[in-house]
Amino acid sequence: MADASTSPGPSAPRWAAIGLVAGFIVGGIVGLIIGLDAHPATAGFAVFELGIPASVLGGFVGLVSGAVAHALDRRHRPRAQSSSDA
Repeated sequence: MADASTSPGPSAPRWAAIGLVAGFIVGGIVGLIIGLDAHPATAGFAVFELGIPASVLGGFVGLVSGAVAHALDRRHRPRAQSSSDA
């Protein structure tokens, strides 16, 4: 099994997916709490009213964080010398 730090693949989409899921979970829980406090009969709708915008925001923050992490990783990684440079 590959280590997460050495696994190939784009990091920005992975971070975006993590942010999207985390945002929806946090937004959904907050929406449920607020919905139960405001009007228990419609608390299910409050989960989506706060969960969906939170997931979009979480996905955006995750995408930006992943792009920054990828840029910093490429900046600190030594470049491979190509055969045309010789």
